[in-house]
Amino acid sequence: MATTHDRAVLQTIFSPTTPFGDVPGLNQDEDIKDDDSAFDPDLLEQVKDMEIQGVAAAESGDIPAALECFSQAIKVLPQRASAYNNRAQARRLQGDTAGALEDLDRAISLSGGVGRTACQALVQRGLLLRLACRDEEAHVDFKCAAALGSEFARQQAVLLNPYAALCNRMLSEVINKLRNPELSTPQDL
Repeated sequence: MATTHDRAVLQTIFSPTTPFGDVPGLNQDEDIKDDDSAFDPDLLEQVKDMEIQGVAAAESGDIPAALECFSQAIKVLPQRASAYNNRAQARRLQGDTAGALEDLDRAISLSGGVGRTACQALVQRGLLLRLACRDEEAHVDFKCAAALGSEFARQQAVLLNPYAALCNRMLSEVINKLRNPELSTPQDL
């Protein structure tokens, strides 16, 4: 059985674009959750049902119905972040990027930057910022989401980090030269 260090070395060899020691799956042991303990259980159940209906409506292509469900959930529990995050996705599908960003900002603020909703909202906002060529801001969001456990965000943060990209490219070249020494010229060494 391989140790954590062994898996990290193998990960670096076979996926040179990932930082050393970052083994996919190791930091996914903890399932992050939102802390909904401050909300009335009956209202919380009602809001969760509205969100489920909204997600189902969005998946079936009925974005206006999805938006209505999420907006109703927000009216019932305006201090709960999840419905803002879900409504942001529906707004994005509708082409309302500005509205989606507003909802994402609100979701991140209400969540205090912790929990499942914060992680999802940070990833979603990072993607929207990246599409708007606001890579520095996107990088910050991806780093925060990665710290919350998002493997996708971790990968995006690495891609947006110019120093990591340079180091990973250099490491990849060294590994390729070690694998194929006959392709290396004396000045390469």
